Amino acid sequence: MRFLFEKPIFGYTVGVFLVVLVTGILLSVLIGDYLVLAAVLVIQFIVLLLFIIHLYESVLKPIKKATKTVDEIVKGNYRARFHHPSTDSIGQLSTKINALARNLNELTIQEQMQAEQLSTIIENTQSGLVLIDAKGYIHFVNRKFLVMFGQTTNDFQGQLYYDVLHNEVIHETVQKTFLYERNIKEEFTHYKGLDKYYIEIVGAPIFDERNLLKGAVLVLYDITELKKLELMRKDFVANVSHELKTPITSIKGFAETLLDNPMKDLEKNKEFLEIIYNESHRIQLLIQDLLILSRLEKENHQLVLSTFSMRELVDEVIPVIHQKFADKGLTFDKSIQQSLQLTADKEKVKQIIINLIDNAINYTPEHGHIYLRIMNQGSNALIEVEDTGIGIENEALPRIFERFYRVDKARSRNTGGTGLGLAIVKHIVEVHDGTIDIESEINKGTKIVVSLPMNKDGKIQ
Repeated sequence: MRFLFEKPIFGYTVGVFLVVLVTGILLSVLIGDYLVLAAVLVIQFIVLLLFIIHLYESVLKPIKKATKTVDEIVKGNYRARFHHPSTDSIGQLSTKINALARNLNELTIQEQMQAEQLSTIIENTQSGLVLIDAKGYIHFVNRKFLVMFGQTTNDFQGQLYYDVLHNEVIHETVQKTFLYERNIKEEFTHYKGLDKYYIEIVGAPIFDERNLLKGAVLVLYDITELKKLELMRKDFVANVSHELKTPITSIKGFAETLLDNPMKDLEKNKEFLEIIYNESHRIQLLIQDLLILSRLEKENHQLVLSTFSMRELVDEVIPVIHQKFADKGLTFDKSIQQSLQLTADKEKVKQIIINLIDNAINYTPEHGHIYLRIMNQGSNALIEVEDTGIGIENEALPRIFERFYRVDKARSRNTGGTGLGLAIVKHIVEVHDGTIDIESEINKGTKIVVSLPMNKDGKIQ
């Protein structure tokens, strides 16, 4: 009987009691036997109370539970469930509420996954992103933007763009984007410490469903590498043109002289013809080196791998360059580790040794010394070429492997150098997954060390 005094049953009990009391008062006028009246009223009270309890347990209480479950769902607790054992209307309501909660939970999980994926993409994209609303306030900046310009997210978010973005090109891009309501593309240079970066900025307007402008997004691309490649291309064209200009001018000049004065002075004619031959040979060497570089830089360049003895390879190289040593009176010493074998592209490795020794000969004065050392170090083969030449300044060392770069331009041209030898060596080393280092001291000499894997991965042909 205790449950009759619990809310809300107690309220219903009091209500039933009042109804029975009013009924008893009315029936007391018609029924004189109070014992019978009392029995009738007790029966009425019990019947009504049982009906109320049944109604509460079967309808009101489940509805109350359903209401609480819906409240939890409204608050975002999609794991809340409402269970009712019967199959009546309340049971169907229970099934519908639980199905709704499951669907909302799945939708929430999907939205969270999509939001996380989108956030991951935006944060890790290699372009800086800035979101600006219609009033000019910054709502979002991604990680790449912070890397470009430093500071933290709090330094930008919630701030007016012209207060925190101190660049006139960015200001103009934003203003033009809002004014013309179309994509605007600009470029500017940005300094971070002593480093100079080239940035391309694209402003794109954002419209709402009524096609009204609601903001803009700025996309910033770091095009520094593209600018460097463009500059390298321009320098390459200029260098090739310059390298070809001198021999072609010589060939043309001496050919015109021969045409104007044919066969009058045989010694002079022979001298002019030798000059024409030498200059044409120089052009041929330049074109050959350019073709070698072009083949090495192709993405689908394939190495012809084989296993060979380094001592036998050097024995094949020495006769090719022996005369150059004799012409300058240079001393050449070699030290090759016994039984050292290498799996690599034999012709390319031979070209490395020839180019390095040839470069040492060009920059070593008469009666100097050149050393070739080949040994293994762990899983790598080391090729060292050291000379007692003019040396290289520290400032020039980072550029020594650039195309057409010369430490002493006049000397290397006089010796027939094309300026591409070390660039070719670097590319050959890179396609073999090797490394190349250089040490040099002015007027004391230079040492270049090439490290190649002793067993290059790939199919031996």
